[in-house]
Amino acid sequence: CLTFLAVSLQFREEPNPGDLIEISRIDSSHWALYVGNGYVVHLAPPGENSEAGAPTSLGVVKRQLLVEVLENCSYKVNNHLDHLYKPRPIHEMISSGKEMVGKKMEYSVLSRNCEHFVTDLRYGKACSRKVMSSVGAPSL
Repeated sequence: CLTFLAVSLQFREEPNPGDLIEISRIDSSHWALYVGNGYVVHLAPPGENSEAGAPTSLGVVKRQLLVEVLENCSYKVNNHLDHLYKPRPIHEMISSGKEMVGKKMEYSVLSRNCEHFVTDLRYGKACSRKVMSSVGAPSL
């Protein structure tokens, strides 16, 4: 990633609890729910020990400092479905997310990725723009 972490955080306003955080990575985006005091809850994708090429595997729900999850990448608050769905009350989003911490969950790029996880927490609806755009895209 091109943005230095210290510069990125120093000049950024802290997100509000319940905000969706989109982290820009080289090949894709990673999503997290901001829970306050510098922490996020997110579905971490399967690690290096997962079977290579497996379409699904287990991810783990983690509560980590945003600065740790960024891995020197940039981020933005992106509550991209607020125009379609009413966000759940903030305390419900956060308590639901914290209750999930430590749980292993099926992880699939198409049906249960990190964006599905956080949109389910925020809106009560699991959605992914990556999946919606690839489904609507013409096949080659």
